[in-house]
This record gives sequence, C-alpha cells and structure tokens, in this order.
Amino acid sequence: MRYFFSRRAPAASRILLVESGSRHLLEALIPVLRSTYGDSIHVDLVTCYSGLPRGFDPAHTAAYCVTDYRDPAARGALFRELAARRYSIMGMICSAEPIMTKWKWMLAARLPVKVFILNENGDYFWFDRENWRVIRHFALYRAGLAGAGAVRTLGRLFLFPLTLFYLLLYAAAVHLTRALRKGLS
Repeated sequence: MRYFFSRRAPAASRILLVESGSRHLLEALIPVLRSTYGDSIHVDLVTCYSGLPRGFDPAHTAAYCVTDYRDPAARGALFRELAARRYSIMGMICSAEPIMTKWKWMLAARLPVKVFILNENGDYFWFDRENWRVIRHFALYRAGLAGAGAVRTLGRLFLFPLTLFYLLLYAAAVHLTRALRKGLS
C-alpha cells in the first residue's frame, strides 16, 4: 500500500478495481473514472462474479476471477502478475457486505498502489493519512461502535466474559453433579 503517508495522488496510468461488493456500485463508478481520467485510461478488474460489469470493454479489460486462484501458489502468481502490470491506483468496494474481504485487503497491502475506498452510497475517498478521520469513523461505524449501535455493542462486549464465565460455571456444576450421582449409585 503505497502513498498512505502521501497526500498526492499518483499519475493515473492504470487502475485496478476490486469488485468486493454489489456490482451496481462499480457500474456507477466507471463513468466517473472515465470522466476524471479520460476514456483512454486502462481499467482492470478483480472479481468473484462471472462476467464483466457494464462499462467494461472485454477487449481492453483484464479480468481476474478469484475463484481461479484458490491454492497458495496460484494466489502468489496472481499477486506477481498484478504487481507486474504496474497499477498506480486501486479502488475497492467497502460496502457492508462480507465479499472478498481478505482478498481486497491483501491486494491493498501487497500492491504498490494508491487505494481509494468506495462505500455503499457510491462515495469514495483516498485511503491515506489526510483522511484518517474519515477512515476512523468508517471503521468504527463498520464495527458498530459509532452512532446508536455503540452502546449496544459495548454492552455486548462487556457482558460477553460474564456470560462465558456463567456458562462455564453452570457446565462444571452439571458435570460435577452427574459425576457425584454416578459415584453414589
């Protein structure tokens, strides 16, 4: 993950998009990218879905389906191939859907790219230190620690050890009672 500590965005030569959420989000993003970086910008795709989203040209788009890279050797080959293509920007969908979570963060960590995050509203922001407040709020919201759900989540976190202790104590009492009854009869 390059450029995290830098405010500047690199010159957009190639863009890699990670379709780790609803397809309609990516389909709405393509025209925005084309208007920002021009129609000649090369955009590739990493996905778990079959087929290409609207707005992608099959003749000029390299699409990588993660189901083709299940074993570790194949994944390593994919990471090397993507690194060799020298993407300058990578966009990934971070909507509230648990799709390709490990894949997108591993790609962000292993590729030397500037990353932008696309949320479920179609808004996007750069994943860099300048946006640390947005990133913090985004992470807290996803963890349930922001807004009205924060009290409920913190309550559950506080009660979990007590509940676990009670259940272990109850199980021990039941097994001890059973052992004592078995020994007396």
